[in-house]
Amino acid sequence: MSKNFSIAEPFNLNAKCNSAQDALVSAGAHISYGDLAAKVQTLAAAVRPGMSHGRVGILASRSVEACVGILATAWAGGTYVPISLKLPAARLIELFAMLELDALIVDRAGELLLSPELAAAAPALVFAPGASAGEFRQIGNGHPDTVDIAGFEPAQVEPDHIAYIEFTSGTTGKPKGVMVSAGAVASYLEAMAGWYDFRPGDRAAETCDITFDLSVHNMLTTWKAGGALYLMRPLDMLAPARFIRANAITTWLSVPSVVAMARKTGGLAADSMPSLRISLFCGEPLPVETARAWTQAAPNSIVDNIYGPTEATIACLRQTWTQAGRQTETRGIVAIGHPYPDMQARIVSSNGKPVATGEAGEIALAGAQLAEGYFQQPALTAQRFPVVDGTRWYLTGDSGYVDDDGVFHHLGRLDNQIKLHGHRVELEEIDTRLREAAGTDMAVAVAWPMLDGVAEGLVGFYSNAQSDHQHIANELRSVLPPHMVPARLEHIEHMPLNANGKIDRNALGQMLQTQEFGLEIAS
Repeated sequence: MSKNFSIAEPFNLNAKCNSAQDALVSAGAHISYGDLAAKVQTLAAAVRPGMSHGRVGILASRSVEACVGILATAWAGGTYVPISLKLPAARLIELFAMLELDALIVDRAGELLLSPELAAAAPALVFAPGASAGEFRQIGNGHPDTVDIAGFEPAQVEPDHIAYIEFTSGTTGKPKGVMVSAGAVASYLEAMAGWYDFRPGDRAAETCDITFDLSVHNMLTTWKAGGALYLMRPLDMLAPARFIRANAITTWLSVPSVVAMARKTGGLAADSMPSLRISLFCGEPLPVETARAWTQAAPNSIVDNIYGPTEATIACLRQTWTQAGRQTETRGIVAIGHPYPDMQARIVSSNGKPVATGEAGEIALAGAQLAEGYFQQPALTAQRFPVVDGTRWYLTGDSGYVDDDGVFHHLGRLDNQIKLHGHRVELEEIDTRLREAAGTDMAVAVAWPMLDGVAEGLVGFYSNAQSDHQHIANELRSVLPPHMVPARLEHIEHMPLNANGKIDRNALGQMLQTQEFGLEIAS
């Protein structure tokens, strides 16, 4: 039989070889590989008979149930779709209808969201937490058939099988479902294993919710190596060094803003995290000062900056940091380095042609880690994944350049997509919802304030509105996840326009900098 590309297969192999070793630790409870595999097989056996489209929603946070659900979906031969608990009911119903899910797996927080309206929109098969962590009971109306667990191995899948669909913000108000193949995941894991000595004794921190693809790295690199994944609670994220010390964490991947938060609270003292061996940062620009502070706090650890959009499977460029490390001088951030072995990167102009060394342009990516495209959006897929001279590329929308040594540098977004506290956000999606809520075409969102080139918040501007502040704010909260709702809403009498007659977002940003207007603050 050919190689099985199922993302559950490496976990399965460790469950057979290291069944007594810890696989998952949550709130002090330890679950071994053998026990976790039994829970996964049981759920997979219940999910498998109901599969048609193969897509299974996981409405959950960082939880044992989420981990079991992800592995069980893969074990059954399906595609898992992580769904945020923070989405408003209208967005959840929209996603359920779009995805035509075969089943929905929820943890305890997800079950609390299942109002009669949501339950009616959900698939017939719904699995909710059972008597103990990682066990499930069926609460939907689907047929309760199961397959025989005896000899039940992970379903055989090929490299083109869609392992997961990760939804990101979209410019038209419609979220984009990035379809990532099992082969792309395998290529990523192979590259990471070539650089980092992940070990059976490793203790990895799960720093991300399942709707953020850094969680895929944390889960799969750990379970492939036979290590233990420690689930962090939201409160743990406020004091990461304390969590690392308390649990002797050895491997770490998070967004840099987690470190910035720890520094602000004084929780990142020198030599405070001696257990760490591998520290990776991704999802946002890595400020040089952040890298220096982490290096001093974790003196025994490699510190690397990795870069890549969801469309290129977690990360595909890498730059190792040292105290005299390569940085992007104009921005005070660590460079993004060189492409992974099975990936290519280049800088292109607006017409798609490569630019000269040192010249700024758009970062384009090609290779084995590219996603298959966007779910049910063929036109957008063709636009963002063009084939040039026989090679399929992904146009990231990120600005960058290559220096004389072939090192890539990141210069920010070309369009109006931003990273906000680790979330990828299209400002145009917020614009769309803001226009609808305010009943006006003159509405726009601005990333502000900016710190070291990174967005710290959002401000919404509008004029000629048909609604008042409170109504607009309430409407936005009902249709957008919390991280996309502007912290401030400002009414402006005369919206600044650029030469093309479009709202000038840059001018609004400059006005915020100087506060050259008298605006009401949203309550």
